[in-house]
Amino acid sequence: MFDWFRKRTPVIETPASDSAPTQPETDLSRAQRDEFAPWRNPIEEDNHVQVFLDIYPVTPGHRLYVPKWNSPYCIWHAFRAAQDHGEHLVRQGEIDGYNIGFNRGVAAGQTVLYPHVHLILRMSGDCADPTGGVRGVIPGQANYRGPSYKNP
Repeated sequence: MFDWFRKRTPVIETPASDSAPTQPETDLSRAQRDEFAPWRNPIEEDNHVQVFLDIYPVTPGHRLYVPKWNSPYCIWHAFRAAQDHGEHLVRQGEIDGYNIGFNRGVAAGQTVLYPHVHLILRMSGDCADPTGGVRGVIPGQANYRGPSYKNP
């Protein structure tokens, strides 16, 4: 019933020679072959996700959490890793808050057509009016208490 939620587990392939086992190719490693892929030089990784500094950051330290496998489980893991890291930075006093974003589809603004989660680090005063946070993707709709908001 829940086949769409199955974890895709990469299997270590054992080569015919006596050399060490190699990792199988992941969905991400195939996507990285694209010359325009923004994912080069990971700064962190685990079995499910690689983390990169965004090459077009919204704020200093803007990170991308990119699942190694294009599966619901690994995408969830990317969200969880971004949230855990954001909370850690808040607890350490390095940032005042954060936004987590995921664009799915061209209509939603996705320009790199492989799943990835944005962690945008925030400091008090980094913009004139942060009210509404991620709601700001539609001009005039962020501050639902303001005069420009229109209920769709």
